[in-house]
Amino acid sequence: MSDIAQTPQPPYYAVIFTNQRTESDDGYGAMADRMVELAAEQPGFLGVESVRDGLGITVSYWENLDSIKYWKQNAEHKEAQRLGHEKWYASFKLRIAKVERDYGI
Repeated sequence: MSDIAQTPQPPYYAVIFTNQRTESDDGYGAMADRMVELAAEQPGFLGVESVRDGLGITVSYWENLDSIKYWKQNAEHKEAQRLGHEKWYASFKLRIAKVERDYGI
């Protein structure tokens, strides 16, 4: 994924997921693609940006904290989290931030 997300005027929220992968790729690509598709179907989802160059960073954008909470509780997403903890991520950090300014060209 290489497009810059087209987000609305702030305020909105960003979920920043930073990770170091393990050597295992067992289904990771397909699951990552599915999570983007599934997130896009969730109420309050605004967009996503992702890059991997050794260190992986995915930023998803949401209307409010409730939409983030519901996404975290999605059953299919919970299974992806479980598999990530068990086999795909050597380490990760998740941060939630309120976006108050947004500008660019």
